Amino acid sequence: MAQPAISLAVTALVRFTLGIAAVLALLLLPAGTAAYWQAWVYSAVLFIPMLLALTWLLRHDPALLERRMRTKEKEAEQGLIRTLGAISYLLVFVLAGLDRRFGWSQVWAGVVAVADLLVLLGYALFVRVLQENSYASRVIEVEAGQRVISTGPYRIVRHPMYLAILVMFGATPVALGSWWAVIPSLPLVAVLVARIRVEERLLGDRLEGYREYSQHTRHRLLPGVW
Repeated sequence: MAQPAISLAVTALVRFTLGIAAVLALLLLPAGTAAYWQAWVYSAVLFIPMLLALTWLLRHDPALLERRMRTKEKEAEQGLIRTLGAISYLLVFVLAGLDRRFGWSQVWAGVVAVADLLVLLGYALFVRVLQENSYASRVIEVEAGQRVISTGPYRIVRHPMYLAILVMFGATPVALGSWWAVIPSLPLVAVLVARIRVEERLLGDRLEGYREYSQHTRHRLLPGVW
């Protein structure tokens, strides 16, 4: 059942605020200082566009926003994959903060800026996917009346949202000024591949026309690669 508009807005705003607090805590507490400019710039690059997207969804597609706030997967395998991805995220933030505290890495400010730009571009692709696919739920599911989306970024790869996540998260350690934090980010590739395989099995079985779409759009995540 759809949430009332006010309830949905309050829930989304609370989660957004908690998200900001969690990311800053995971970065600044291990860093042992608030004088961590890479963390503040990264947070601005990530959360200002996110707030704009949240506002747009509340006005134009609240049903999609509600789907994006679902967190409970329907199968244990999917939940395990999500948990592994969350661990990878947490380790990146914590290790980047520790790197700031102990000075293990020296990342030139220009390289940090390029990484922040990649994070922004990745989020722009993420938003473009949401605009194209109103059924882009946060959990793996097929709803009544759902149809195959083959336009926009879906013409290039079958899972452009995961490509956006890969770009954003792949650039995150460097945007935070840490080469060491790249290490815990690497398992995300395996996590995304595993999630895509699970999702493709479900879509192929339950979403009419998906197998035909797969024949036409050959690549899942990376154009020309896989």
